[in-house]
Amino acid sequence: MKTLKEAKIGDTVTVVKLHGKGAVKRRLMDMGITKGVSVFIRKVAPLGDPVEVTLREYELSLRKADAQMIEIQ
Repeated sequence: MKTLKEAKIGDTVTVVKLHGKGAVKRRLMDMGITKGVSVFIRKVAPLGDPVEVTLREYELSLRKADAQMIEIQ
């Protein structure tokens, strides 16, 4: 299982599954991170947190803890 946290800058990946429960999973889905969506990794902060991605034609910054819950391929 590869997660969004492990993706490299410049990669375009597809979301396979969201791990997590309750409000956390709902918040990720509300931000547009759903199964099958393409995500482009734009930047990673110098200390690795946050990760800046582009999906559904907008930019989004995610904490490492949130990126760890997103399974990709």
